[in-house]
Amino acid sequence: QVQLVESGGGLVQAGGSLRLSCAASGIIFSRNAMGWYRQAPGKQRELVARITSGGSTNYADSVKGRFTISRDNAKNTVYLQMNSLRPEDTAVYYCNALTGFIATLDWGQGTQVTVSS
Repeated sequence: QVQLVESGGGLVQAGGSLRLSCAASGIIFSRNAMGWYRQAPGKQRELVARITSGGSTNYADSVKGRFTISRDNAKNTVYLQMNSLRPEDTAVYYCNALTGFIATLDWGQGTQVTVSS
């Protein structure tokens, strides 16, 4: 059974940091590109960071230089280190496996990130 479980969200002041984790099961994790998405109220879900099976990374312009995606294949886990957080980063954050830049699995419950000004 495929499952994605996100954790690590919370309430933080602007300028602060959070580290999100996503544990994946039911897939051959090491062979999959993985991505972090976010969805703010009233907005579409957007891909903010991607890491390939080989470790290459891509970022949305809005988070470049502030967010870092990484993975631990031994733990089937992908991480998102978020620094210099801004109120506009407030959203529910989700992870997913990717084919190219397209999510391929059912979504997990996500983790809420709230950045206060």
